[in-house]
Amino acid sequence: MRSTRKSMRQLAVLAALGVALAACSSQGGARNQAEQAGGASGGRTYTIAMITHEQAGDTFWDKIRAGAEEAARVHGIDLKYSNNEQGPEQATLVQNAIDSKVDGIAVTLSSADAVIPVAKKAADAGIPVVAFNQGLDQYKQAGAKMYFGSDEDLAGQSVGQRIAAEGDGGKTLCVIQAQGSVALETRCAGVKKAYPNTENLQVNGADLPSVQQTIGAKLSQDPSITHIVTLGAPIAMAAMQAQADSGNTAKLVTFDLNQDAAKAIQDGKIDFSVDQQPYVQGYMAVEGLWFELTNGNDLGGGKPVLTGPSFVDKSNIDQILPYTQNNTR
Repeated sequence: MRSTRKSMRQLAVLAALGVALAACSSQGGARNQAEQAGGASGGRTYTIAMITHEQAGDTFWDKIRAGAEEAARVHGIDLKYSNNEQGPEQATLVQNAIDSKVDGIAVTLSSADAVIPVAKKAADAGIPVVAFNQGLDQYKQAGAKMYFGSDEDLAGQSVGQRIAAEGDGGKTLCVIQAQGSVALETRCAGVKKAYPNTENLQVNGADLPSVQQTIGAKLSQDPSITHIVTLGAPIAMAAMQAQADSGNTAKLVTFDLNQDAAKAIQDGKIDFSVDQQPYVQGYMAVEGLWFELTNGNDLGGGKPVLTGPSFVDKSNIDQILPYTQNNTR
């Protein structure tokens, strides 16, 4: 009996020790995975190139970069960011990334004709390509398996529908700040689909004083304008100043956010914003490549992963405003 009880005690001790060792092993595995940027990279540092059509002075891109840099930090990625708003120069940056043998490329397709051929060249060479922000309808032509961004036609139509619902029968001015940008043209075309009395105004978004003057001149010339739609938060702030200078009282709507625009929504100076959530676009472009490189994943199942449109107005601005201070909205 004594021997039996002793054997049972030994078995109990061994069982308890086994459980403890299993727990330690499980926790150690979790720690090791965290230490290896999620575990899937096996300790390897991947290099990802992010190449955009960023326009100088546009705070929108600060959020794209913030999201991309956070994803890179989480996964231990070496992120190489570069930009040029001109299509041929952006295409050259993609070629430079190919030549430097990066592990993956995240690219915007604003100037599709110039950038798609070289992005496809990267994909054909075995470098995974992800498109984001612009190129919803063209990303597969570029050899990209994934796309992260907003449906700009839907967003534009949603704006037009909200304006039409007011029923004042006025005229909408849609301000395009970068000539030839696929997404910007699509937004205004969408507005016009839902609200036919819409006129486009081309401005140079890299020169905000010029933007203000051009919008102000148009408002003075055409008093029938009842709504102004801007396609970027800095342009909205220039439009607000143009309105103040000209005494115009048209309702102001914008795409995208920054802290100033968010405060203007809170103050009732901007009616609402259409947010495509650029922080998420930057984060998911890098995250998507990491998943593909380390686990063969294809997010979206062959379809775009939509980050918008998301509407910000008086009903939710108090919740969102603090995030604009962190550069995440």
